[in-house]
Amino acid sequence: MLRPSHALAALLAVSVPTTGFAAASPQSFKGEYTVSFLGLSVARATFSSRYDGDNYAINGTVSAAGIAKLFDDTKGTISSQGTISGQQMRPQAFRADYTSGKKASVVDIRFAKGDVASTKVVPEPGKRDPKSWVPVGDGDLRSVLDPMAATVIHADSLDKVCGRTVKFYDGEMRANLSLTYASKGSISVPGFKGDTVTCKMGFEPVAGYRKGRKALEFLKNKSRIMVTFAPVGQSGVYAPIRATVGTQIGPLTISARRFEAVE
Repeated sequence: MLRPSHALAALLAVSVPTTGFAAASPQSFKGEYTVSFLGLSVARATFSSRYDGDNYAINGTVSAAGIAKLFDDTKGTISSQGTISGQQMRPQAFRADYTSGKKASVVDIRFAKGDVASTKVVPEPGKRDPKSWVPVGDGDLRSVLDPMAATVIHADSLDKVCGRTVKFYDGEMRANLSLTYASKGSISVPGFKGDTVTCKMGFEPVAGYRKGRKALEFLKNKSRIMVTFAPVGQSGVYAPIRATVGTQIGPLTISARRFEAVE
């Protein structure tokens, strides 16, 4: 299995309702999601975001649910803040605090001019085997997005949402998420009814991982990851409203229970 920070980051990478535009007046958005595995509910997430001029702030909670609570009672809070430059999110700070049973963990990332300035992970990762570990270099941490900002897609239309690669950093792993067009459709959930576009997502670990790790090899070479995006109001920004991730033992599904702009 992925370590908790990677599992949390994987959830965030396809489930955070965000937008990214310089709003003329403050605007707020809200999304509620359920995560199911083999048809059983395993987690819930709620996120709220606020955009005021060129500044954004996103806060969320993630918790185990259903049968998953019998094995891993994980709860977490997540926050991200930064600025918006043109059509680019520029994160300034990302923090995830979560507990699994009695074990508490923290991931804290600070940015400067689009690059990672510092990373704090508690507890600190153990000693790595240099023969199998792919270290993160300074060049890997330039122009990257945190797990929340990585979900933002700026596009002129649904036709232009896919066809891009996102540079993603979760505090330990650097990975590329590539989006290619799959199909168009429509969806109706509380707060939203309208057209959507589905992209196939490719996952490529770049650094900060152990070579030969079966879970990562599966995600890279065999997993079928599909993400459906919906427009956030009239902003020209698109956010995930549904996603499916193939794992070694079955599909993981993330679905919006609510997806709406808040007046």
